[in-house]
Amino acid sequence: MAKYEGNLRGDFNEILRTVNNAVMGGSASATLEDSSDFNNGTVRCAVRVYERYSWSGGNRVSLNVTLISSSDDVFISAIASGGSQAVLFKVNTLGEEAFLETLSSALRKYEV
Repeated sequence: MAKYEGNLRGDFNEILRTVNNAVMGGSASATLEDSSDFNNGTVRCAVRVYERYSWSGGNRVSLNVTLISSSDDVFISAIASGGSQAVLFKVNTLGEEAFLETLSSALRKYEV
């Protein structure tokens, strides 16, 4: 499992588009599996679950992204999982890390 969390600054919709474009544009096998959105006045939350095929692991890897905002302050939590091939120990998590790097590199301009 690989995780990226941090505080971002910017327009919520623009950051959400950047997330989606980075993930979907980063791999021909990437798919948006499901999504959820919540809005309560000034607080917004968006959850996205993506999958893609990992050539290095020979399996599919998931990426779960949660964005929470209040005005221009946005918190992101992104967790990649599913890249391991072993039964008892996590072996070969390169696919998870690569999936997460696709996202984190696209969001650097928004980091606080």
